[in-house]
Amino acid sequence: MKNSSKECCQQEPLDTSVLEDNIRQQVRESYSKVADASNSSDSCGNSDSCCGVSDVPIGLFSTRFGYTDDDVSAVPEGADMGLGCGNPRAIASIQTGETILDLGSGGGFDCFLAARELNHTGNVIGVDMTPGMISKARANTEKTDYRNVEFRLGEIEYLPVADNSVDVIISNCVINLSPNKLKVFKEVIRVLKPGGRIAISDVVATAEFPEDIKNDLALYSSCISGASMIDELESILINAGFQEIKIVPKDESREFIKDWAPGSAVEDFVVSAHITGSKPV
Repeated sequence: MKNSSKECCQQEPLDTSVLEDNIRQQVRESYSKVADASNSSDSCGNSDSCCGVSDVPIGLFSTRFGYTDDDVSAVPEGADMGLGCGNPRAIASIQTGETILDLGSGGGFDCFLAARELNHTGNVIGVDMTPGMISKARANTEKTDYRNVEFRLGEIEYLPVADNSVDVIISNCVINLSPNKLKVFKEVIRVLKPGGRIAISDVVATAEFPEDIKNDLALYSSCISGASMIDELESILINAGFQEIKIVPKDESREFIKDWAPGSAVEDFVVSAHITGSKPV
């Protein structure tokens, strides 16, 4: 006779695709709140985002990440939302005429700065999965004279971009939010031209997370518990097809990372890093 009590209480493990969808939905909802708060001129600082504490002016977030005062003042009001963990453009070596793709473009901050470097040549594409962010970025575009910048709604695991069409991909503290990073980097390889390159600022894990951090979806949305160990990230990049890979941790980033979840000592587990690599010719 079957043990009906055991059968009725036994639970199947959560399907991976369901877990990934749950994470994406949590992240989308969190950054929708950030976009809404920014649109209503409230602080973007909240426990569900990695934009820091609420009593620091937005521009100071970005200068802590490596941007200059000139960078902050060069973009439309509302484009700089204080989101990020570094300055990917500083390592991108952008050349006039190139096509630039920004993964997780938010209000368009890095896209507008890239467009300035292109000096009205080439193209800049921003992709974000949050409708509120896309609407905000498109509205910000109307405040500029850049006609080579566009924003597309989409997930970075399924980029709405043609094969072999992009010279440089930048991203600022976004890929850590994906529950399927190998899929992201395979998409990146797909859309890059042969010889194309990545210039990414993101967080990486420097120690194994305790269970309470690892399983906290709010900390996932705060750019913390989704971070990969450096050797794991390097393996993902190799498996996706990248070469000339460099992952350079920035230990000084602990100073602003500790503000993302005050009191939880998250700076003991993650740091910001510069990540570069290229697609084979």
